Amino acid sequence: MKRFLAVVHVLGFTMALFATTMFVPMVWSVILEDGQLMLFIQSFAIALLIGVVMWLGTLAYRAELRPRDGFLLVSMVWSFLPLLGTIPLLLYFNGNGMHLSFTDAYFESMSGLTATGGTLLSNVDEMAPSVNLWRFTMHWVGGMGIIVLAVAILPLLGVGGHQVFRAETPGPMKEEKLTPRIASTAKALYAIYFGLSIVCFLAYRAAGMSWFDAWCQMASTVALGGFSTHDSSFAYFDSPLIEAICIVFMLLSGINFATHFKAFQQGGIRAYSRCPEAIPFVATVLGMGVLIGLYLWVTDVYQDPLTALRYAVFNTVSIATTAGFANTDYEQWPLIAPLLMILLGMFSTSSGSTGGGIKMIRVLMLIKQTRQEMIGILHPHAVTPVLLKGRLIPGKVLTSVLAFMLLYGLSIAVLVALMLLSGAEPRTAFTAIIACLNNIGPGLGDVGPSSNYLSLNDFQIWLCSFAMMIGRLELFTVLVLFTSGFWRK
Repeated sequence: MKRFLAVVHVLGFTMALFATTMFVPMVWSVILEDGQLMLFIQSFAIALLIGVVMWLGTLAYRAELRPRDGFLLVSMVWSFLPLLGTIPLLLYFNGNGMHLSFTDAYFESMSGLTATGGTLLSNVDEMAPSVNLWRFTMHWVGGMGIIVLAVAILPLLGVGGHQVFRAETPGPMKEEKLTPRIASTAKALYAIYFGLSIVCFLAYRAAGMSWFDAWCQMASTVALGGFSTHDSSFAYFDSPLIEAICIVFMLLSGINFATHFKAFQQGGIRAYSRCPEAIPFVATVLGMGVLIGLYLWVTDVYQDPLTALRYAVFNTVSIATTAGFANTDYEQWPLIAPLLMILLGMFSTSSGSTGGGIKMIRVLMLIKQTRQEMIGILHPHAVTPVLLKGRLIPGKVLTSVLAFMLLYGLSIAVLVALMLLSGAEPRTAFTAIIACLNNIGPGLGDVGPSSNYLSLNDFQIWLCSFAMMIGRLELFTVLVLFTSGFWRK
């Protein structure tokens, strides 16, 4: 119980800190004069009170956390922060006669903080700007948390996709406990994230977006979230230049931020060629975008090859990086095209990025392991170590990757089965779970790019919320809590 209360103590501080992010929509509410200032003051007071009470109430149990505590803390943080995120949404919608249930508000908050981007809100163009901005603030804050989670914390717990290369990342390397070096890691990564955000914001503004749209789309782009200030997403802007800027920053955000940090330190691009994921990620995503563009042109979906390339590359990069933007209803394309895009979204992005999914490094390890097995069949006595960028991959790591893939497939099967049993249409059930587990956002069918998750019932919404969380925390972090061994002394 003492260890649990020590975790609650840190959780309370985190929740109080998260409450301060409501100052962002407060400032915009004053600037835009949309009449929502008092709503955010009330939301801030409630959220801060909850966090401070939890923090002060467990002050006597303050202690240094160890990896076992880390699993519980990370899971609780990503479960409880969406609760605070619901406060402004519930106050706004229910206070203005527009019913929004707690289930729907929690889904929207979870989608924001996990940078999934799936939504069940419509008419967002008419929403009070500061309330809309709160959704993007959750994206941006969630994106920062995702980076530190992926580069500093999950590898420490032994479940991060990049743990095989953690000796090269600027983070805590000790196994025994969560060390203060996480703070220095976080500062370095935040600096890169903040810098990328500012450049993206100014680029959008220079391309013709309003200050408000540029700020919101920036928050959604660098977090690879997918929320938009308009129901029609990027189709609203209908600008090849804006789409090109978005593609660049989606690709940058899909690369490990520790690699960006190394490139900045070294003053060159050599760090990207040394990263095992960066080049395969960019080449796979852009290459598939071009191929889909050619397919759309050949099948006469678009008569002009440049038009086909424009829509194919933007939407492929968007789904593959798990951003989830759209500049057209790609569900109207031949089914193979959107299915390939969603398949890419399951594995393309780098670990240590703001993207979701399996991560490219795990796929590369599996390919290397498969090749080794084939060589072993042909040459039983050959010694064929599995190497990645010249580094030996330990058998323990390969076993961990195989276990992850097994758990990943099992999670999809169970969640999709539950969706089907609850009455969801098959295409909707499958793609909704794939989209949420991989933090992509839109799926196909009733949750496609031209619709949202509003058609799902409460049980299905909770399933999708759970899928978003376990997908963002790379499965093991959450599911280990359901084992009896975790709770034994």
